[in-house]
Amino acid sequence: MTVALVGPGTCTACGACLPTCPTRALLPAPGGPSVVAAACTGCLACVEVCPVDALAVIG
Repeated sequence: MTVALVGPGTCTACGACLPTCPTRALLPAPGGPSVVAAACTGCLACVEVCPVDALAVIG
């Protein structure tokens, strides 16, 4: 399963990634987005827009 992960301590919670997710797998949360693993397709849209490189896709 390919899924996005948020790097702890790296995310600034700017929210830039939230509207980019075509499956709405990113949910707003304190300290950075929460990833709904079952909905993430690993498309890299969130990784590409993150200004601090806090997101990565594994799997």
